[in-house]
Amino acid sequence: MKIIVRGKNIEVTNALKDYVEKKLVKLEKYLDLSEAQVTLVVVKDTHKVEVTIPVNGMILRGEEATDDMYASVDLVIEKLEKQINKYKSKFSKKIRVEGKVVSAANDESYEEPIIKKTKRFAVKPMPVEEAVMQMNMLGHSFFVFSNAETEEVNVLYIRKDGNYGLIEPEF
Repeated sequence: MKIIVRGKNIEVTNALKDYVEKKLVKLEKYLDLSEAQVTLVVVKDTHKVEVTIPVNGMILRGEEATDDMYASVDLVIEKLEKQINKYKSKFSKKIRVEGKVVSAANDESYEEPIIKKTKRFAVKPMPVEEAVMQMNMLGHSFFVFSNAETEEVNVLYIRKDGNYGLIEPEF
């Protein structure tokens, strides 16, 4: 597995890089991983680890922050293991038989998510600033709209840090 370790406001020592690599290699027992990107960030007394791993068209991502970089690495690895187990069990429940997907086994511990509600609404073209205002007026944590500048459907959301994020499709 190719592991890229970067640091922001921290010098990535060989010991720290080796520790991160040793922990990430353990994830290969769950899935065949080809690459992982790790960013180590220090802001004041907070040591944050961000890990992004592309897997079969999906992205596994974990982020943890503590007052110790090694503890943050351990916590983010635990979080990624849980994500991998969750998705691996979900995908292992289905097998292909002559091009058709059928359930492999009845596992009582796994529950398929259920869509409880469907909403339909007109998607009005608007600039991003208006979408921010609309989202705030509605009190939602995300907002789907047609971007007037790009003429594409975008998703606006509130990030954990209180700022906004914008998801733009790429075809």
